[in-house]
Amino acid sequence: MDEEILLWVNSHYTDFLDAFMPIMTHRFAWIPMYVALAYAILRTLGWKKGLLFVAAVALTTVFADQIGASVIRPWAARMRPSNLENPISEMVHIVDGYRGGAYGMPSCHAANTVGLLTIFLLRFRSKVFGSVLALWVAMQMYSRMYLGVHYPTDLLAGGVLGVASAFCAYYIYMYANEKLFNDQPNRQKITFEKIPTTVFAVTLLGMFIAAFMMS
Repeated sequence: MDEEILLWVNSHYTDFLDAFMPIMTHRFAWIPMYVALAYAILRTLGWKKGLLFVAAVALTTVFADQIGASVIRPWAARMRPSNLENPISEMVHIVDGYRGGAYGMPSCHAANTVGLLTIFLLRFRSKVFGSVLALWVAMQMYSRMYLGVHYPTDLLAGGVLGVASAFCAYYIYMYANEKLFNDQPNRQKITFEKIPTTVFAVTLLGMFIAAFMMS
């Protein structure tokens, strides 16, 4: 089932998606959205409490990325579908020669994006930007299968790691927040959510235009 889902997604390719997916999944492509989200957080919580939460988000990423890449992957040693040593690689559509590293369990893309979504929802109430982040996570996961570098279970494992990392970082954040500000944070509505939402939309539009011109 794992291979069947991967190959089904990977086999439905087009010239446009071959141009779009590498752009959309690039680690630096969403920096404008991260900056806009950090701005909204600082405006909502104030700069001191806001910076503490931004540090918690960064800690979530460190936990998810390092545990996934440095601990679990070498232990699991599960070859990516695109790995030339994997027999299934002959059936995988490769985009621009991109195959990723040797191992893919768990997906660090999934761990990082799900971790960001989770810690954001633990701290804030936001139907609009929460939905945007959920869409962003789904797009990232789909792109990793489209590019042939992760099985669905790699993504599932990454998602579980991301949730666990977010909860660990959030408990550290709550402890630090109480010690520094004598305050126990409750979920609150994030203000200025239109700013990161707009930046997300503009960034995505720019990617569509770039991919259209390249395809």
